[in-house]
Amino acid sequence: MSRPRRPRSPRSPRTPRSRLRARAGTALGVLALLLGASACATGEPAAAPATAGAASPDRIDPLPGTPTPRLPVTVPSADGRQVTVDSVERIIPLNGSLSELVFSLGLGRHAVARDVSTTFEQAAQLPVITQAHEVSAEGVLSLRPTVVLADRSTGPAEAVEQIRAAGVPLIVLDDAKKLDDVGARIDRVAAALGVPEAGEELKSRTARQISEVQAQLPPAAGARPKVAFLYLRGSASVFLLGGPDSGAPSLIEAAGGEDAGAAAKLSGDFTPLTSEALVKAAPDAILVMSKGLESVGGVDGLLALPGVAQTPAGLDRRIIAVDDGRLLSYGPRTPQVLHEIATQLHRDAK
Repeated sequence: MSRPRRPRSPRSPRTPRSRLRARAGTALGVLALLLGASACATGEPAAAPATAGAASPDRIDPLPGTPTPRLPVTVPSADGRQVTVDSVERIIPLNGSLSELVFSLGLGRHAVARDVSTTFEQAAQLPVITQAHEVSAEGVLSLRPTVVLADRSTGPAEAVEQIRAAGVPLIVLDDAKKLDDVGARIDRVAAALGVPEAGEELKSRTARQISEVQAQLPPAAGARPKVAFLYLRGSASVFLLGGPDSGAPSLIEAAGGEDAGAAAKLSGDFTPLTSEALVKAAPDAILVMSKGLESVGGVDGLLALPGVAQTPAGLDRRIIAVDDGRLLSYGPRTPQVLHEIATQLHRDAK
């Protein structure tokens, strides 16, 4: 989502770029970015597993070697167009998840800009071409890109059309909302950049790392712990409880948990956070984005929200915080995210 990728993910780590942004925007009049470094409830960073690569959470672990793009290529865009790419010398990915893929494929040296959800170290010096999570067409065009990568939640639409009208190849990708979307997203970005073999390698590496993280989960004993995904923006008084379409259930289930919103029969992506909704969800753990947790004053501030302290998660102070830029990005760093969620969720497992 990423953006929830914005309400638009996590969006993760704008996500999501998403239904999260749409729901929060229409229901509460707020635009927010959802996708950052992980930390547990105590504020100590969760260690990344060896299976998730040697890079720290703030860095991308690119494939070894330097891929040689085979161009030109003509690829489908998710908005129904066919787009021909002749050069990848100047790439602009318009969200953090897509930037992560460009750098992981070994093409980061060709990236000439980033958006605000791109927070990893290798991209830190690139100019930012979004404002309040909206794309600046003028900013993009001033950098003379040879290809632009976007997703369905990239906006405003006028900016996207202005970039295209200037003759720049712009490819729209479908949003990634679950683990099953990771492989296809890697394939499509790699194809658009003319490096399909690198895409296959990255896809295989990511799938292997996800499997290795899941193999380390403790044996199931009874009911799986229920996890509620909360979207928090304290400065805007936005407090939402994730439902089955929030983008988080796939991660929660892969980490050995059960999505509390789905278990409580909530519908859609998000619903306003109330004491009644929390009591019904009865989560054993609460999953949040790091900046969202900071926005309410940390764990103590979260426990002060109506109903949170009375849940099993609140009583146990079991709060799992993952960097906004990675949580719902559904890409090469998803194994790290799974490890962080699983480590905190099963912290008492023997």
